[in-house]
Amino acid sequence: MPIGTKSASLAQVLDDLTAQGAPELTEHLPNNALKCYACGHRCLIKEGKRGICKVRFNEGGQLRVPMNYVAALACDPTEKKPFFHVLPGSDTLTFGMLGCDLHCAYCQNWLTSQALRDDSAGTSPTIVTSERLVSMAKAYGAAMVGSSYNEPLITAEWAVEVFRKARPEGFKTAFISNGNATPQVLDYLRPWTDCYKIDLKSMNDKNYRQLGGVVDNILDTVKMVNERGFWEEIVTLVIPGFNDSEDELKRGADFIASVSPDIPWHVTAFHQDYKMTENANTTAEQLVRVCEIGREAGLRYIYAGNLPGRVGRWENTYCPSCDDLLVERYGYFIQQMKVTPEGTCPDCGTIIPGIWS
Repeated sequence: MPIGTKSASLAQVLDDLTAQGAPELTEHLPNNALKCYACGHRCLIKEGKRGICKVRFNEGGQLRVPMNYVAALACDPTEKKPFFHVLPGSDTLTFGMLGCDLHCAYCQNWLTSQALRDDSAGTSPTIVTSERLVSMAKAYGAAMVGSSYNEPLITAEWAVEVFRKARPEGFKTAFISNGNATPQVLDYLRPWTDCYKIDLKSMNDKNYRQLGGVVDNILDTVKMVNERGFWEEIVTLVIPGFNDSEDELKRGADFIASVSPDIPWHVTAFHQDYKMTENANTTAEQLVRVCEIGREAGLRYIYAGNLPGRVGRWENTYCPSCDDLLVERYGYFIQQMKVTPEGTCPDCGTIIPGIWS
């Protein structure tokens, strides 16, 4: 049931839809102050104040966090998340809340992520239980349940509440995140979360500071997610004039390969959105060049997204040993899938990392 916000401000409505924050993500300090470890900002929150995300706040020395609502909900292809090495052809029930710890000028989910910063954004929350979301995932025939649309780190307790119900029912679970994490939040998520997608938006700290973050936090998260054994895929939205220099893209590819050459790297096409309307849209030729940079860096699985049918082999998965075509895609649609349930190439037996059954 959607909640009207005419009589009460959106912030007031959301403040009622909260629960006490996880002890693992809260440090209690003198004078009823708190430190929050849900995201890389590690906000010091004094009594009566909010974190940078605006949805986690200190009430009487207790951290209050979002719970029991969604502001966005869809069941769509797992490839759209994007996860290309997770149950190809399956669907993921994806839910999101409101708020974000960054403020990207080109955000494609700004209606939810920037709802508390931008008066033109507001999306009404809909009250829902975790049990109801799992029932919906079953009804839709989804194979996975994922948290996305806003930044799920700042609503980590709600995601865990949903995942705790989904996992025993046979669902895989996923975080679709900007990657501005902490060791504490990743340890909190890991028992209940299978897959983790990170946006690596730039290798340039100046660019990240424009978006409200710090590049080293994101790079640390890429390493920590891999070390903790989540299935990890990385996305870079290639934005002409922002992060598309050959040098920067090469540094990004080299960094991912240094963590693991088996991490899939999705390079996707920018289109003008929200407040970023000066930069040109990305061409197919530009994406193909980035894929070649990834291959030169030693990455085994590089994918060009958002331009179906225009990027040649870079939509598909090939065996890194024998080059057999294993998963053929057109956009989010699977045209053939040959990886065995055990996760191997049927021709040469090479292990293809991912979750295939």
